[in-house]
Amino acid sequence: MKGEKLYKLLPNSFQNFLVFLYNKIEYKKRYGGNYNQYLEKFKQNRSLSISQLKEIQNERFLDLLNYAIKNSSFYRSLYANTEMPSSVEEIAKLPIVDKELLRKNISDVYTIDSKSAIIGKTGGTTGKSLEVLFTHDNMQERFAMLDDFRGRFGYKLGKKTAWFSGKSLLTERDIRKKRFWKTDYLHNVRYYSTFHIKDEYLKYYVEDIIQFQPEYLVGFPSTIMEIAKYGTRHGYTYREGVTKAIFPTAETITSEMRKVIEPFFHSKMYNQYASSEGAPFIFECSEGNLHMELQSGVFEVLDDNDRPATSGRLVVTSFTTYGTPLIRYDIGDSITLEDEKLIALAKKFVKATNWRGGCELEVMLTDKEEPYIMEVNPRFPAWIYLTAAAGQNQPASLVKMAMGEKVKPFTDYEVGKVFIRYSWDLITDINEFQTISGHGEL
Repeated sequence: MKGEKLYKLLPNSFQNFLVFLYNKIEYKKRYGGNYNQYLEKFKQNRSLSISQLKEIQNERFLDLLNYAIKNSSFYRSLYANTEMPSSVEEIAKLPIVDKELLRKNISDVYTIDSKSAIIGKTGGTTGKSLEVLFTHDNMQERFAMLDDFRGRFGYKLGKKTAWFSGKSLLTERDIRKKRFWKTDYLHNVRYYSTFHIKDEYLKYYVEDIIQFQPEYLVGFPSTIMEIAKYGTRHGYTYREGVTKAIFPTAETITSEMRKVIEPFFHSKMYNQYASSEGAPFIFECSEGNLHMELQSGVFEVLDDNDRPATSGRLVVTSFTTYGTPLIRYDIGDSITLEDEKLIALAKKFVKATNWRGGCELEVMLTDKEEPYIMEVNPRFPAWIYLTAAAGQNQPASLVKMAMGEKVKPFTDYEVGKVFIRYSWDLITDINEFQTISGHGEL
């Protein structure tokens, strides 16, 4: 508290210097040690095939499992009567653990002392947070993996970056001066407050970002969207070619966010998934598709009966949490996977038939889990409203194509949407029904 009071009394230039000092200490933890070796390895591994990545995944899984049994009394006890898997393909032999189970046994889960660890905490959306201990090496590997993803779009530490996250850095003096940011000038990062996103202040955010000209934007997409909305609504022009990529964090990206943010900043958003407790990564590629980073862990999508599914609960095993091993951890998130075989079958059908217009394919899986077309309907289905609700307004795109306009292929969609059909029972006279059936009108 004394340090916080002193910080608020200091002039702005000294506060900026303290932000730099804090970053210097944190960066030493994140980018020291084996960070550069990890980063170089991930760059070299970009060209590996899926089978090669799965070999790495299998090796790392077995190494983590053996380490956890040897060093964590919680896992040693949990697996006492469990048949151990001989490969990652047999991971389902292990029991699933959830946040509450870990929290209750956390001291037995830890494999390192908190004094030698980097401490992370979950947000505690259920009312209770979970404290996770990372080894320095694991944290360096995580940042190398993250920077390898961002590096595909030109980013590296030192590039001019606008950062939007929940850091409380402003004073009452800053607010009076309409200054809603602090700057680490040596590392070229400006931190914008996410606590003051109000209509009366947005003008100052927009004008400063335009003046600052960041190459990259990182942080809460909801905050970035409010800034973009204000800029668009009030006729501000953000110079094209300045910002090369936008990396959202912490929140789910919606199609509305993309429609607002990308046109204003003239830059694409590239999504990512991770978590404060150290879940493995999911990254978005330049084609707009999300890919599980197999070098970071194992992802399982399970239904309510713990069976594999294409949409359901996300259960993770992380290779970068040796201090607090996460093995078959029900993280509390849901996910929908793109079925590559199903997409490939649909594309094959359209190409083979030279199909033009809307259609509906009804598909079943064979006993070998291969998709099989059982019926083709040469029109949009009755539930077509669902595609629009999920961010893919297919009828609108078809109309644009018929008018000769160019339409970008849909590459993503919002999960969690459901189409519910209802019926209305109507009692009427049979003569009226016969009249409608015979003449189409009463």
